[in-house]
Amino acid sequence: FESLITRQFHYVDRTDHIPLLEKAGDQLLFLRPRRFGKSLLLSMLENYYDLKKADRFDELFGGVAIGQTPTAERNRYFVLKWDFSEVSAQGDKEEIQQNLYRYLNARISSFSYYYRDVLSVSLQIDPQDALASFQSLLNATQQTGHPLYLLIDEYDNFANELMMGHRSAEENRYQAILTGEGVLKALFKTIKAAAGTRGLGRVFITGVSPVVMSDLTSGYNVARNIYLKPQFNELCGFREEEIAAMTTEIARECDLPQARADEAMETMRTFYNGYCFSRETERRVYNPTLALYFLEEFHDSCRYPSRMLDSNLAMDRGKLHYISRLPEGGRLIFDALSEETQATVPELADRFGVEDMLYAPKDTNFAASLLYYFGVLTQGGMTPFGRLILRIPNLVIRKLYAETIREMLLPEGKDGDM
Repeated sequence: FESLITRQFHYVDRTDHIPLLEKAGDQLLFLRPRRFGKSLLLSMLENYYDLKKADRFDELFGGVAIGQTPTAERNRYFVLKWDFSEVSAQGDKEEIQQNLYRYLNARISSFSYYYRDVLSVSLQIDPQDALASFQSLLNATQQTGHPLYLLIDEYDNFANELMMGHRSAEENRYQAILTGEGVLKALFKTIKAAAGTRGLGRVFITGVSPVVMSDLTSGYNVARNIYLKPQFNELCGFREEEIAAMTTEIARECDLPQARADEAMETMRTFYNGYCFSRETERRVYNPTLALYFLEEFHDSCRYPSRMLDSNLAMDRGKLHYISRLPEGGRLIFDALSEETQATVPELADRFGVEDMLYAPKDTNFAASLLYYFGVLTQGGMTPFGRLILRIPNLVIRKLYAETIREMLLPEGKDGDM
Protein backbone atom coordinates (compact mmCIF):
# COMPACT_ATOMS: atom_id res chain seq x y z
CA PHE A 1 0.00 0.00 0.00
CA GLU A 2 2.71 2.46 1.00
CA SER A 3 4.55 1.80 -2.26
CA LEU A 4 1.37 2.29 -4.35
CA ILE A 5 0.62 5.63 -2.70
CA THR A 6 4.14 7.09 -2.54
CA ARG A 7 4.91 6.08 -6.14
CA GLN A 8 1.54 7.51 -7.19
CA PHE A 9 0.24 4.33 -8.78
CA HIS A 10 -3.49 3.88 -9.28
CA TYR A 11 -5.06 2.67 -6.02
CA VAL A 12 -8.63 1.37 -6.03
CA ASP A 13 -9.81 2.92 -2.77
CA ARG A 14 -11.31 0.65 -0.11
CA THR A 15 -10.44 2.81 2.89
CA ASP A 16 -14.13 3.78 3.18
CA HIS A 17 -14.66 0.28 4.65
CA ILE A 18 -12.45 1.00 7.69
CA PRO A 19 -15.31 2.35 9.90
CA LEU A 20 -17.44 -0.67 8.91
CA LEU A 21 -14.62 -3.05 9.88
CA GLU A 22 -14.12 -1.30 13.23
CA LYS A 23 -17.85 -1.59 13.92
CA ALA A 24 -18.00 -5.26 12.84
CA GLY A 25 -15.93 -6.45 15.80
CA ASP A 26 -12.47 -6.70 17.35
CA GLN A 27 -11.59 -10.12 15.89
CA LEU A 28 -12.61 -10.72 12.30
CA LEU A 29 -12.25 -13.54 9.77
CA PHE A 30 -12.44 -12.58 6.07
CA LEU A 31 -12.27 -15.22 3.33
CA ARG A 32 -11.82 -14.81 -0.42
CA PRO A 33 -10.39 -17.00 -3.21
CA ARG A 34 -6.64 -16.76 -3.82
CA ARG A 35 -5.23 -13.77 -5.73
CA PHE A 36 -8.15 -11.54 -4.74
CA GLY A 37 -6.29 -8.63 -3.11
CA LYS A 38 -6.44 -9.75 0.53
CA SER A 39 -2.77 -8.97 1.17
CA LEU A 40 -3.14 -5.40 -0.11
CA LEU A 41 -6.13 -4.95 2.19
CA LEU A 42 -3.98 -6.01 5.17
CA SER A 43 -1.17 -3.71 4.04
CA MET A 44 -3.61 -0.78 3.95
CA LEU A 45 -4.82 -1.59 7.50
CA GLU A 46 -1.23 -1.94 8.68
CA ASN A 47 -0.37 1.55 7.43
CA TYR A 48 -3.57 3.07 8.81
CA TYR A 49 -3.22 1.76 12.38
CA ASP A 50 0.58 1.83 12.83
CA LEU A 51 1.44 4.31 15.61
CA LYS A 52 4.86 4.93 14.05
CA LYS A 53 3.26 6.28 10.88
CA ALA A 54 1.15 8.96 12.58
CA ASP A 55 3.30 11.77 11.17
CA ARG A 56 2.86 10.35 7.65
CA PHE A 57 -0.94 10.07 7.80
CA ASP A 58 -1.59 12.92 5.36
CA GLU A 59 1.05 11.63 2.94
CA LEU A 60 -0.41 8.10 2.92
CA PHE A 61 -4.13 8.74 3.41
CA GLY A 62 -4.70 12.38 2.46
CA GLY A 63 -5.77 11.44 -1.06
CA VAL A 64 -8.15 8.59 -0.18
CA ALA A 65 -11.62 8.45 1.37
CA ILE A 66 -10.62 7.81 5.00
CA GLY A 67 -8.20 10.75 4.92
CA GLN A 68 -11.14 13.17 4.98
CA THR A 69 -12.91 11.53 7.94
CA PRO A 70 -10.45 9.34 9.87
CA THR A 71 -11.64 7.22 12.79
CA ALA A 72 -10.46 7.81 16.36
CA GLU A 73 -8.33 4.64 16.20
CA ARG A 74 -5.99 5.70 13.40
CA ASN A 75 -2.27 5.34 14.23
CA ARG A 76 -3.10 4.05 17.72
CA TYR A 77 -1.69 0.53 17.53
CA PHE A 78 1.46 -1.49 17.43
CA VAL A 79 0.95 -3.66 14.33
CA LEU A 80 2.25 -7.23 14.06
CA LYS A 81 1.71 -9.04 10.75
CA TRP A 82 2.06 -12.77 10.09
CA ASP A 83 1.78 -14.39 6.66
CA PHE A 84 1.35 -18.15 6.99
CA SER A 85 2.06 -18.75 3.29
CA GLU A 86 5.70 -18.22 4.30
CA VAL A 87 5.59 -21.20 6.68
CA SER A 88 6.70 -24.51 5.17
CA ALA A 89 4.39 -27.50 5.58
CA GLN A 90 7.24 -29.95 4.96
CA GLY A 91 8.39 -32.46 7.57
CA ASP A 92 6.79 -34.20 10.53
CA LYS A 93 4.91 -32.62 13.44
CA GLU A 94 8.13 -31.45 15.16
CA GLU A 95 9.56 -29.96 11.97
CA ILE A 96 6.33 -28.11 11.20
CA GLN A 97 6.37 -26.70 14.73
CA GLN A 98 9.98 -25.59 14.22
CA ASN A 99 9.10 -24.01 10.86
CA LEU A 100 6.26 -22.07 12.45
CA TYR A 101 8.25 -21.05 15.54
CA ARG A 102 11.21 -19.95 13.42
CA TYR A 103 8.91 -17.79 11.30
CA LEU A 104 7.05 -16.27 14.28
CA ASN A 105 10.32 -15.51 16.10
CA ALA A 106 11.69 -13.79 12.99
CA ARG A 107 8.57 -11.59 12.76
CA ILE A 108 8.67 -10.81 16.51
CA SER A 109 12.36 -9.92 16.23
CA SER A 110 11.63 -7.54 13.31
CA PHE A 111 8.78 -6.03 15.34
CA SER A 112 11.15 -5.46 18.27
CA TYR A 113 13.66 -3.65 16.04
CA TYR A 114 11.03 -1.56 14.23
CA TYR A 115 9.43 -0.32 17.47
CA ARG A 116 12.67 -0.05 19.48
CA ASP A 117 12.15 3.71 20.07
CA VAL A 118 8.66 3.16 21.54
CA LEU A 119 9.16 0.02 23.64
CA SER A 120 10.45 0.67 27.15
CA VAL A 121 11.58 -2.93 27.75
CA SER A 122 13.33 -5.31 25.39
CA LEU A 123 11.61 -8.42 24.06
CA GLN A 124 12.82 -11.87 25.06
CA ILE A 125 12.97 -14.16 22.03
CA ASP A 126 12.78 -17.83 23.03
CA PRO A 127 14.28 -19.90 20.17
CA GLN A 128 12.51 -23.05 21.41
CA ASP A 129 9.09 -21.52 22.03
CA ALA A 130 7.69 -18.72 19.87
CA LEU A 131 4.55 -18.60 22.02
CA ALA A 132 6.74 -17.45 24.93
CA SER A 133 8.29 -14.85 22.59
CA PHE A 134 4.77 -13.64 21.71
CA GLN A 135 3.90 -13.37 25.42
CA SER A 136 7.05 -11.29 25.92
CA LEU A 137 5.97 -9.02 23.05
CA LEU A 138 2.52 -8.55 24.62
CA ASN A 139 4.07 -7.74 28.02
CA ALA A 140 6.33 -5.14 26.41
CA THR A 141 3.57 -3.45 24.38
CA GLN A 142 1.20 -3.43 27.35
CA GLN A 143 3.63 -1.35 29.38
CA THR A 144 3.44 1.44 26.79
CA GLY A 145 -0.35 1.74 27.03
CA HIS A 146 -0.79 1.13 23.29
CA PRO A 147 -2.77 -1.93 22.14
CA LEU A 148 -1.55 -4.43 19.54
CA TYR A 149 -3.27 -5.05 16.19
CA LEU A 150 -2.49 -8.57 14.92
CA LEU A 151 -2.92 -9.18 11.18
CA ILE A 152 -2.77 -12.79 9.94
CA ASP A 153 -2.63 -13.37 6.18
CA GLU A 154 -3.44 -16.77 4.64
CA TYR A 155 -4.07 -18.31 8.05
CA ASP A 156 -5.07 -21.63 6.43
CA ASN A 157 -2.24 -21.86 3.90
CA PHE A 158 0.11 -24.46 5.25
CA ALA A 159 -2.67 -26.50 6.83
CA ASN A 160 -4.41 -26.63 3.43
CA GLU A 161 -1.16 -27.81 1.86
CA LEU A 162 -1.18 -30.75 4.25
CA MET A 163 -4.83 -31.46 3.73
CA MET A 164 -4.77 -31.51 -0.04
CA GLY A 165 -2.12 -34.24 0.00
CA HIS A 166 -4.92 -36.66 0.94
CA ARG A 167 -2.49 -39.23 2.30
CA SER A 168 -2.81 -40.72 5.75
CA ALA A 169 0.65 -39.48 6.80
CA GLU A 170 -0.41 -35.92 5.97
CA GLU A 171 -3.72 -36.37 7.71
CA ASN A 172 -1.78 -37.32 10.84
CA ARG A 173 0.44 -34.26 10.48
CA TYR A 174 -2.61 -32.04 10.03
CA GLN A 175 -4.29 -33.54 13.09
CA ALA A 176 -1.04 -33.08 15.00
CA ILE A 177 -0.90 -29.33 14.41
CA LEU A 178 -4.61 -28.58 14.78
CA THR A 179 -6.01 -30.86 17.44
CA GLY A 180 -5.25 -31.52 21.11
CA GLU A 181 -2.23 -29.40 21.95
CA GLY A 182 -1.17 -29.05 18.31
CA VAL A 183 1.04 -26.06 17.53
CA LEU A 184 -1.56 -24.09 15.55
CA LYS A 185 -4.25 -24.73 18.12
CA ALA A 186 -1.89 -23.66 20.92
CA LEU A 187 -1.05 -20.47 19.01
CA PHE A 188 -4.70 -19.52 18.55
CA LYS A 189 -5.47 -20.30 22.20
CA THR A 190 -2.71 -17.83 23.13
CA ILE A 191 -4.23 -15.21 20.79
CA LYS A 192 -7.68 -15.77 22.29
CA ALA A 193 -6.35 -15.42 25.85
CA ALA A 194 -4.54 -12.18 25.00
CA ALA A 195 -7.48 -10.53 23.23
CA GLY A 196 -8.94 -7.57 25.01
CA THR A 197 -7.38 -8.05 28.43
CA ARG A 198 -3.67 -8.57 27.79
CA GLY A 199 -3.00 -5.81 25.33
CA LEU A 200 -4.22 -7.43 22.10
CA GLY A 201 -6.74 -4.90 20.83
CA ARG A 202 -7.74 -6.20 17.41
CA VAL A 203 -7.20 -9.25 15.19
CA PHE A 204 -7.91 -9.43 11.45
CA ILE A 205 -7.48 -12.82 9.75
CA THR A 206 -7.66 -13.63 6.04
CA GLY A 207 -7.78 -16.99 4.32
CA VAL A 208 -9.45 -19.00 1.58
CA SER A 209 -11.74 -21.43 3.42
CA PRO A 210 -13.23 -21.84 6.92
CA VAL A 211 -11.97 -25.42 7.22
CA VAL A 212 -9.00 -24.78 9.48
CA MET A 213 -10.92 -22.30 11.65
CA SER A 214 -13.57 -24.97 12.26
CA ASP A 215 -10.92 -27.39 13.49
CA LEU A 216 -9.52 -24.66 15.73
CA THR A 217 -12.91 -23.73 17.16
CA SER A 218 -12.43 -24.81 20.74
CA GLY A 219 -9.07 -23.06 20.78
CA TYR A 220 -10.28 -19.93 19.00
CA ASN A 221 -14.02 -19.40 18.81
CA VAL A 222 -14.13 -15.64 19.05
CA ALA A 223 -13.51 -14.45 15.47
CA ARG A 224 -16.56 -13.01 13.71
CA ASN A 225 -17.12 -14.25 10.16
CA ILE A 226 -17.67 -11.22 7.91
CA TYR A 227 -17.02 -12.84 4.53
CA LEU A 228 -20.71 -13.36 3.58
CA LYS A 229 -21.91 -9.93 4.79
CA PRO A 230 -23.28 -7.68 2.00
CA GLN A 231 -21.38 -4.61 3.26
CA PHE A 232 -18.08 -6.45 2.64
CA ASN A 233 -19.01 -7.95 -0.74
CA GLU A 234 -16.72 -5.44 -2.49
CA LEU A 235 -14.01 -5.15 0.18
CA CYS A 236 -11.66 -6.96 -2.24
CA GLY A 237 -12.04 -7.02 -6.01
CA PHE A 238 -12.91 -4.28 -8.52
CA ARG A 239 -16.34 -2.84 -9.25
CA GLU A 240 -17.34 -2.53 -12.89
CA GLU A 241 -17.46 1.27 -12.80
CA GLU A 242 -13.89 1.35 -11.45
CA ILE A 243 -12.66 -0.77 -14.35
CA ALA A 244 -14.66 1.33 -16.85
CA ALA A 245 -12.91 4.46 -15.55
CA MET A 246 -9.52 2.76 -16.03
CA THR A 247 -10.26 1.60 -19.59
CA THR A 248 -11.44 5.13 -20.46
CA GLU A 249 -8.24 6.64 -19.03
CA ILE A 250 -6.02 4.14 -20.89
CA ALA A 251 -7.86 4.75 -24.17
CA ARG A 252 -7.32 8.51 -23.69
CA GLU A 253 -3.58 8.03 -23.06
CA CYS A 254 -3.35 5.76 -26.14
CA ASP A 255 -5.27 8.30 -28.30
CA LEU A 256 -7.99 5.73 -28.89
CA PRO A 257 -11.69 6.62 -29.26
CA GLN A 258 -14.12 6.01 -26.38
CA ALA A 259 -15.59 3.18 -28.45
CA ARG A 260 -12.35 1.22 -27.89
CA ALA A 261 -12.63 1.76 -24.12
CA ASP A 262 -16.23 0.50 -24.24
CA GLU A 263 -15.13 -2.50 -26.30
CA ALA A 264 -12.37 -3.26 -23.77
CA MET A 265 -14.94 -3.08 -20.98
CA GLU A 266 -17.24 -5.46 -22.86
CA THR A 267 -14.36 -7.93 -23.41
CA MET A 268 -13.47 -7.84 -19.70
CA ARG A 269 -17.10 -8.30 -18.75
CA THR A 270 -17.30 -11.40 -20.93
CA PHE A 271 -14.08 -13.01 -19.69
CA TYR A 272 -13.61 -11.77 -16.12
CA ASN A 273 -16.84 -10.61 -14.52
CA GLY A 274 -18.96 -12.43 -12.09
CA TYR A 275 -18.04 -12.85 -8.40
CA CYS A 276 -20.70 -12.33 -5.77
CA PHE A 277 -20.00 -13.06 -2.09
CA SER A 278 -23.33 -12.36 -0.41
CA ARG A 279 -26.86 -13.53 -1.09
CA GLU A 280 -28.11 -10.09 -0.01
CA THR A 281 -26.60 -8.21 -2.95
CA GLU A 282 -26.53 -8.61 -6.72
CA ARG A 283 -23.43 -6.49 -7.27
CA ARG A 284 -20.59 -8.44 -8.83
CA VAL A 285 -16.87 -7.86 -8.46
CA TYR A 286 -13.96 -8.64 -10.75
CA ASN A 287 -10.97 -10.70 -9.70
CA PRO A 288 -8.26 -8.00 -9.43
CA THR A 289 -5.44 -10.29 -10.64
CA LEU A 290 -7.29 -10.95 -13.90
CA ALA A 291 -8.40 -7.34 -14.32
CA LEU A 292 -4.89 -5.96 -13.77
CA TYR A 293 -3.38 -8.51 -16.17
CA PHE A 294 -5.68 -7.18 -18.93
CA LEU A 295 -5.36 -3.50 -17.99
CA GLU A 296 -1.54 -3.57 -17.76
CA GLU A 297 -1.26 -5.13 -21.22
CA PHE A 298 -3.79 -2.63 -22.62
CA HIS A 299 -1.89 0.24 -20.96
CA ASP A 300 1.58 -0.87 -22.09
CA SER A 301 0.82 -1.77 -25.71
CA CYS A 302 -2.55 -0.06 -26.33
CA ARG A 303 -3.80 -3.53 -27.34
CA TYR A 304 -5.63 -6.31 -25.53
CA PRO A 305 -3.56 -9.27 -24.38
CA SER A 306 -3.48 -12.11 -26.92
CA ARG A 307 -4.25 -14.60 -24.11
CA MET A 308 -7.07 -13.69 -21.74
CA LEU A 309 -5.76 -16.11 -19.14
CA ASP A 310 -3.29 -15.01 -16.47
CA SER A 311 -1.21 -18.04 -15.49
CA ASN A 312 -0.79 -16.52 -11.99
CA LEU A 313 -4.35 -17.55 -11.31
CA ALA A 314 -3.87 -21.22 -12.09
CA MET A 315 -4.70 -23.26 -9.01
CA ASP A 316 -2.21 -26.04 -8.54
CA ARG A 317 -3.35 -29.31 -10.04
CA GLY A 318 -3.25 -30.99 -6.63
CA LYS A 319 -6.23 -28.89 -5.48
CA LEU A 320 -8.07 -29.54 -8.74
CA HIS A 321 -7.46 -33.28 -8.40
CA TYR A 322 -8.65 -33.09 -4.81
CA ILE A 323 -11.88 -31.35 -5.88
CA SER A 324 -12.44 -33.81 -8.72
CA ARG A 325 -12.26 -36.70 -6.22
CA LEU A 326 -14.85 -35.25 -3.84
CA PRO A 327 -18.09 -37.23 -3.63
CA GLU A 328 -20.59 -35.23 -5.70
CA GLY A 329 -17.82 -32.78 -6.72
CA GLY A 330 -17.79 -34.12 -10.25
CA ARG A 331 -21.56 -33.97 -10.63
CA LEU A 332 -21.56 -30.38 -9.41
CA ILE A 333 -18.95 -29.34 -11.96
CA PHE A 334 -20.94 -31.02 -14.74
CA ASP A 335 -24.13 -29.31 -13.56
CA ALA A 336 -22.40 -25.93 -13.43
CA LEU A 337 -20.91 -26.42 -16.93
CA SER A 338 -24.24 -27.54 -18.36
CA GLU A 339 -26.68 -25.14 -20.00
CA GLU A 340 -29.73 -27.08 -18.78
CA THR A 341 -29.11 -27.69 -15.08
CA GLN A 342 -28.21 -25.47 -12.14
CA ALA A 343 -26.00 -26.26 -9.19
CA THR A 344 -27.96 -25.35 -6.05
CA VAL A 345 -27.49 -25.80 -2.29
CA PRO A 346 -29.70 -24.99 0.73
CA GLU A 347 -26.89 -22.75 2.05
CA LEU A 348 -23.11 -22.52 2.12
CA ALA A 349 -21.41 -24.64 4.75
CA ASP A 350 -19.22 -22.48 6.98
CA ARG A 351 -18.46 -25.08 9.62
CA PHE A 352 -16.61 -28.09 8.32
CA GLY A 353 -13.27 -29.48 9.35
CA VAL A 354 -10.57 -31.71 7.96
CA GLU A 355 -12.61 -34.81 8.82
CA ASP A 356 -15.17 -33.62 6.29
CA MET A 357 -12.51 -32.94 3.71
CA LEU A 358 -10.78 -36.29 4.09
CA TYR A 359 -13.93 -38.36 4.45
CA ALA A 360 -16.22 -36.02 2.60
CA PRO A 361 -19.91 -36.38 3.38
CA LYS A 362 -21.86 -37.67 0.40
CA ASP A 363 -23.81 -34.49 -0.19
CA THR A 364 -23.53 -31.72 -2.72
CA ASN A 365 -23.66 -29.04 -0.05
CA PHE A 366 -20.16 -29.79 1.21
CA ALA A 367 -18.52 -30.07 -2.23
CA ALA A 368 -20.38 -26.98 -3.50
CA SER A 369 -19.26 -24.93 -0.51
CA LEU A 370 -15.64 -25.93 -1.04
CA LEU A 371 -15.82 -25.06 -4.76
CA TYR A 372 -17.29 -21.70 -3.75
CA TYR A 373 -14.50 -20.91 -1.29
CA PHE A 374 -11.83 -21.86 -3.85
CA GLY A 375 -13.41 -19.48 -6.39
CA VAL A 376 -14.53 -22.18 -8.87
CA LEU A 377 -18.19 -21.32 -8.24
CA THR A 378 -19.84 -18.11 -7.05
CA GLN A 379 -23.27 -17.04 -5.81
CA GLY A 380 -25.85 -16.60 -8.58
CA GLY A 381 -29.11 -15.69 -6.85
CA MET A 382 -31.86 -17.78 -5.27
CA THR A 383 -34.32 -20.33 -6.62
CA PRO A 384 -38.07 -19.76 -6.01
CA PHE A 385 -37.72 -22.37 -3.23
CA GLY A 386 -35.01 -20.41 -1.41
CA ARG A 387 -32.02 -22.51 -2.50
CA LEU A 388 -28.76 -20.76 -3.32
CA ILE A 389 -27.73 -20.99 -6.98
CA LEU A 390 -24.00 -21.49 -7.55
CA ARG A 391 -22.53 -20.80 -10.97
CA ILE A 392 -19.18 -20.54 -12.70
CA PRO A 393 -18.24 -16.85 -12.41
CA ASN A 394 -16.70 -16.21 -15.82
CA LEU A 395 -15.15 -17.66 -18.98
CA VAL A 396 -11.63 -17.75 -17.57
CA ILE A 397 -12.63 -19.79 -14.52
CA ARG A 398 -14.68 -22.04 -16.79
CA LYS A 399 -11.56 -22.71 -18.84
CA LEU A 400 -9.01 -22.76 -16.02
CA TYR A 401 -10.79 -24.81 -13.37
CA ALA A 402 -14.08 -26.29 -14.41
CA GLU A 403 -13.04 -27.79 -17.75
CA THR A 404 -9.78 -29.06 -16.26
CA ILE A 405 -11.70 -30.86 -13.54
CA ARG A 406 -14.09 -32.30 -16.13
CA GLU A 407 -11.12 -33.65 -18.10
CA MET A 408 -9.78 -35.29 -14.94
CA LEU A 409 -13.12 -37.01 -14.45
CA LEU A 410 -13.60 -38.23 -18.00
CA PRO A 411 -11.73 -41.20 -19.41
CA GLU A 412 -9.37 -40.01 -22.14
CA GLY A 413 -11.01 -39.24 -25.45
CA LYS A 414 -14.57 -39.69 -24.19
CA ASP A 415 -17.43 -37.32 -23.56
CA GLY A 416 -18.97 -39.58 -20.93
CA ASP A 417 -22.14 -38.75 -19.04
CA MET A 418 -22.30 -38.20 -15.32
